[in-house]
Amino acid sequence: MTLKEVAELAGVSPSAVSRYLNGGPLSEDKSVRIRQAIEQTGYRPNAVAQTLRTGKLRQVGVIVPKIHSVSVSQVTAGIESVLSARGYLTMLGCSGGDDLQELRYLEMMQSNHVAGIILMGTTLTPAKADAFRGCRVPLVITGQNFPGLPCVYHDDFDAAKELAARLIQRGRRRLVYLGVDERDAAVGLARRKGVQAALREAGLDGQQLPRSAGDFTPDSGAAEMRRLLEQHPDLDGVICATDAIAHGAMLALRAAGRRLPEDVSIAGFGNSWFNEFSQPRLTTARLFQEECGKDAAGVLLQMLEQDAPGSPVRKVALGYSIVDRGSV
Repeated sequence: MTLKEVAELAGVSPSAVSRYLNGGPLSEDKSVRIRQAIEQTGYRPNAVAQTLRTGKLRQVGVIVPKIHSVSVSQVTAGIESVLSARGYLTMLGCSGGDDLQELRYLEMMQSNHVAGIILMGTTLTPAKADAFRGCRVPLVITGQNFPGLPCVYHDDFDAAKELAARLIQRGRRRLVYLGVDERDAAVGLARRKGVQAALREAGLDGQQLPRSAGDFTPDSGAAEMRRLLEQHPDLDGVICATDAIAHGAMLALRAAGRRLPEDVSIAGFGNSWFNEFSQPRLTTARLFQEECGKDAAGVLLQMLEQDAPGSPVRKVALGYSIVDRGSV
């Protein structure tokens, strides 16, 4: 099967097929017909020849902080579904949350001629800010809203505020917050500030909110919950920055003899599948992670295929929903 035969089947010119394969401008109708012809015939372009023509592989680098996270897998699935439909392959790099490793992947992917990069779950340091702005290929950030950079991000502040307001409406007045490192502007900082805003609006002291900063694991959630219980034995509500932290906290609360939700209400973030199986089932803020991945891939494709130099920086803000399962 040749490119010319694919063009004949799609009813387009060979140059149109070439533009489709190389990310050039093309009408939606022609794109659909070419994609269908490629799927029908199983045609695969010569990657070496493509690289020689364009200087870029039809590959997109995706850098993630960890690979065993439910949210990371959902975002990655969304990215891959959009990119594969446009003929791009995904190259995955896992930084382990290490800033230097993240920068290494960023440079390595550029040196290996990827078409673009999607970076997930990052923080902003001076070194990384310089590297992001100096990236030689289109770069999209997910989960954070950094100034001057293309980003797809969640409404972490309002989601946390609404979660806390639900606990307050339940009659909870002695809330604590289990968070993460606040260098993470979204998960660490915005969610904590949202809880404090809900307390202030209810006439409570948000500034003195008891809180901890651990990592993203259930073990950390359990350890930080035990510490806060020792310091604030009369607590009656817990907001956790992630579902994983919340499940660890629930174990610690039950071990301390606290009934959920009779004595203590608790809520998390993420709408993880295992929330359905906890006792009680965990109330959570659902963030649209797969949609985040799809939108990030869409923004990147627009930058690759449509944007002219000097085009406005693209940003996409996503909503949320509260899933009430009974732990509040």
